[in-house]
Amino acid sequence: MVKEFYEETPFPSYEAFDSIDSLARKAREGVFARMLDEQVPPGARVIECGTGTGQLSNFLSIANREVFGTDICVNSLRLGQEFARRNDLHRVHFVQQNLFRPAFKPETFDLVISTGVLHHTSDPFLGFQSISRLVRPGGFLLVGLYHRYGRLITDARRVFFRLSGDRLKSLDPNLRAETTRVDRERAWFADQYKHPHESKHTIAKTIGWYEKIGFEFVCSVPNTRLFQPMRAHENLFQKVEPGHGLERFLSELGMIRQGSREGGFFICIGKRPVRAG
Repeated sequence: MVKEFYEETPFPSYEAFDSIDSLARKAREGVFARMLDEQVPPGARVIECGTGTGQLSNFLSIANREVFGTDICVNSLRLGQEFARRNDLHRVHFVQQNLFRPAFKPETFDLVISTGVLHHTSDPFLGFQSISRLVRPGGFLLVGLYHRYGRLITDARRVFFRLSGDRLKSLDPNLRAETTRVDRERAWFADQYKHPHESKHTIAKTIGWYEKIGFEFVCSVPNTRLFQPMRAHENLFQKVEPGHGLERFLSELGMIRQGSREGGFFICIGKRPVRAG
């Protein structure tokens, strides 16, 4: 069902990008993508599980990294591959893959990325376990999920849209922007408000996932320590102690406000330990 949804409505759209420069410029406008580009070294071997149309995979490959963008939807992969072909991006490769049955050998990647994907699967933790096996010792697993509290405003909008026959789209700040193009608007609206399946999670729960598979939790975006927001210069791959239980809960409640524009999304990063000896 989810595969059919994305075959019909690939996300995100490439309408705004006609060159490497335009893709890179847009990506670097986002703090997180810019931090990844600055901190993942050239030569790193990266896989994105659930790449969609491959915009992040294409972007990360520009700095001489070997990147594999994988997805179950051929139509989405075709868009990413066509962009790479037109712009002579030779270090990015697009592969159809079911993340529950990876097409690559275990422990072969420095960084495994899966953002906006696991919460659309039937068993997010099983998918998390599956892709974690691709991380080499000393490598990192980065996942992005919908937040239980951060999606509350989106859920409320979904009700208004359904009751109004989708005539109140201006309730979404991304759709109010005058610069939003038609294809981009359509892809965003479908992904946020018409998706057939999604689950919601918390940072505390995701930290528990890393502990269960024997990974060391490194950090989250947003930070779970009160009054200590993540700065643009901070190292994503350097361990930050999470807040204690109450502090973490209060910090996560703040996702309600942050989720208004960003769709209630958070990131967690963990590290596979290096084997002794």
